[in-house]
Formats: sequence, structure tokens, C-alpha cells
Amino acid sequence: MRRIAIINQKGGVGKTTTSTNLAAALAEQGRRVVVVDMDPQANASLHLGIEVGPEDPSIYSLLTGEKGFDEVMLKAKSPRLSVVPSSIDLSGAELELASAIGRDSLVRDAIEAWCEKHQKEHGEDPADYVIFDCPPSLGLLSINALVASGEVLITLQTQFLALMGMSKLVEVVQLIRRRLNPELTITGIVPCLYDSRLKLNREVLAEVRKYFPGQVYKTTIRTNVKLAEAPSYGVSILDYASDSNGARDYRQLALEVIAQETRDPKLANLPAARTPKELVRERANAQSAARAQEFAERDTKSAPPATRKQAEQAQQAVEPAPRAAAKATAATPVQPAETLPESTQPANEPQVREAPVEPAGKAEAELREHVMQPMPAPETPKPAAEPAQVTPEKVAPVASEAEPATDDATERQPVRRGSAVDDELRILRAKDLPQLPPEAFEVPQ
Repeated sequence: MRRIAIINQKGGVGKTTTSTNLAAALAEQGRRVVVVDMDPQANASLHLGIEVGPEDPSIYSLLTGEKGFDEVMLKAKSPRLSVVPSSIDLSGAELELASAIGRDSLVRDAIEAWCEKHQKEHGEDPADYVIFDCPPSLGLLSINALVASGEVLITLQTQFLALMGMSKLVEVVQLIRRRLNPELTITGIVPCLYDSRLKLNREVLAEVRKYFPGQVYKTTIRTNVKLAEAPSYGVSILDYASDSNGARDYRQLALEVIAQETRDPKLANLPAARTPKELVRERANAQSAARAQEFAERDTKSAPPATRKQAEQAQQAVEPAPRAAAKATAATPVQPAETLPESTQPANEPQVREAPVEPAGKAEAELREHVMQPMPAPETPKPAAEPAQVTPEKVAPVASEAEPATDDATERQPVRRGSAVDDELRILRAKDLPQLPPEAFEVPQ
């Protein structure tokens, strides 16, 4: 069973979007996936259509020891996909667990107990993937997710500030690996919110690939409005817009993640991955079949005992005259009212009186009188005040071009932005980042 923590200490870089949609894409490929929402905002839970109340079991109940892992797990709308939801109560968990013994490994202990129980009953792991959606911080909740995981997947927004924190995040992962979880390793980096039309995005992506050679996924998650619309419907992007760019990107990312299953020998018996085109075709066929069945059931419930043809014949037999009259009326063309003779006009129809029209001469006279009115004379501008005479003693001497500027004058000069030097320093280069240890991305044997 692969346990992957999707983490970044910066917010708004696509952690929740990647956690939910990657999990849905893996479940679509036949994998059993569990999403653990470690964020007190509960965005991953809402994204998958699950909202818990204050009294319902959640990850907070697991951290406090009230419930087990299988007791707080709920089924999502997608098949083979489950969620361990979060709630606002999780925001106070760090203070409540500050003095708890082993507070860094509470989630890991709960998952191991769940796996042992399921293996005794069924002889296999309870899931193929456990994906942790971490909060945008490096507190106790993120540490619990890192300790319970075996792999780390970093989502990176292709912008300058997101690139600045990458080296520090890798250092934190290495610290967790040395002290708390020796099996932890960085699986890869997922570029998110990528727009190929922007030069800044292209340059940042190139620097990340240069700084982390071979660790950045080939798939880049492009900016797509459908990814932002899907959470409002409580479904993944695969269920909301199966043929959108966001669905294509996460299906392609799932293929790259599935290609790494050779690291875990327990996942060797899983079904082979299918191409995105096959998945889109299967989903379209399933939706068409479901829609046809729905229409058939609706027609069956609302259909009368007789067939439609028999119903029409019975209606014609009951009301033949009105139907024939209506057909004759529809077939007869209607003449305009101006061409009808006076004898065909209805006798009781009220006559429409036209409004009296004033003679053109009176209107023209009024218009001419209005136009020929004299315009008001423009106001004469007031003379400007004479400039104050400055005596020669108050005039400061003008420095010549050959005279060097003083230090005070240099300090008072404003910094000019947009110069060639600024353009070179605007993008953080890979050579400017600190060197990482050689074992940063190695998988422990």
C-alpha cells in the first residue's frame, strides 16, 4: 500500500485539487484509494461531496483516540474512493495534543492498526493508495501526515515565490526522514497552475527542472476554470468535465504515478493502466446508457395503457370537428388588415384615432428660434500672477556635467525599475539555490 503526502508550506498552489483529482483518477484506473483530509478547512472533503457536522466522526476523532481509522472513513460518490473527512475542530488539535505522548505518530499508529485488522480478516491490504491532503503549514498536522507516509509529492506553482520555498521544504522533509520516518522519500514534483503563454511560467518551470533533474513529472497541470468549478458541485473533475484539460492532465499524471508502482511488490497484481481515451470513451458510454435507462423508466411510468397512436385515434373520434376547424384555420392564409375590404371589418371593433400632427411650419419656426439664440460670451481668463522675482543671492549654483555628484545626491536618487539588471535578477536561477544532499531523492533500500 502506497501512502503519499501531498504537501507545500505555501497556500494556493494546488494541493487539495491535486489530492482529490489524482485520487479520483487512480480510482478510475481500478485502484482502491483513501483520501485523508488533514486540513482544518476541510476543502478536500467538500470537493468530494462530504460534509460532516460537529458531532460526526472525523480525523479529529482519530487524533483524540475516540475512533479508529475504519470508523471515520466514508464512501465518496466515485467508486473505489473513500474519504477520511476533516472538520473545523481540527484547528484546535495542535493545542490539545501539545502534551500528548507520541503526538507525531498518531495517524501512523491508527493506519497500522487498521491494516493489521484487515489483513487478518481478508488476507490483503485494505487499500492500494492512501493520499494525505496536508494544510499549508509545517505544524503538527503536516508532521503526522509525513510520519504516516512513505512518499512525498510536492505541488509547485510556477511562480517566483513558490520557487523560493522549495529548498526549505526539501530540508524539512530530510529532517523528518532522519529523526522520525527513515522510509520517507520525495516521489516527485507536480507543476500546477501552469500557463504556457506566460514567459514567467516557462522560465520557472525550466529552472525547477534544472534544479531537480529527473524528479519533476512530465505532466504539468494547466490552468483550467473547470478545476475551480468542480468543487462547487461536490465531485471531481473527472465527473464534472471528463473531456476538459484538467481531466486530461490528472489522468496523465495518474499514469505516471502508476508507473512507479514497481517500488511496492504488493501492487504488482493490480490491473494494467488504461489510456485516457479509453477511459473517456467508457465514461461516455456509461453516461449514455444511464441516460437512456432513465428516459425509458420515465416513459414507462408516464405512458397510458394504450399506445400513442391509439390515443390519437380516440381523440380524433371524440373531437373531430374542432380539430378539422383548427387545421382549416391554420391552412388559410391571413391577409393584412390594410388589404381587407371595408365589408370584412368587424362591426364592433373600435376605430383607432390617429394623433393630430402639427403643421411643419410651426415646428420649423420653433427649431430655428432655438438654434439662432445668441450664445453667451466666453469668460475672459484672469491674468496669472506674476512670478516672484528671485534675487541672485538665492539661486543655487548649477553643477556642470563634468562635476561628479556627491554621495548625498547619489543616495537621494530613486531606484530605476525595469533596467537590464532588474530583468536578470527577477527570476531565481537554479545556480542561486543551495545544494541538496545526494540522498534527497533516493529511495531507501
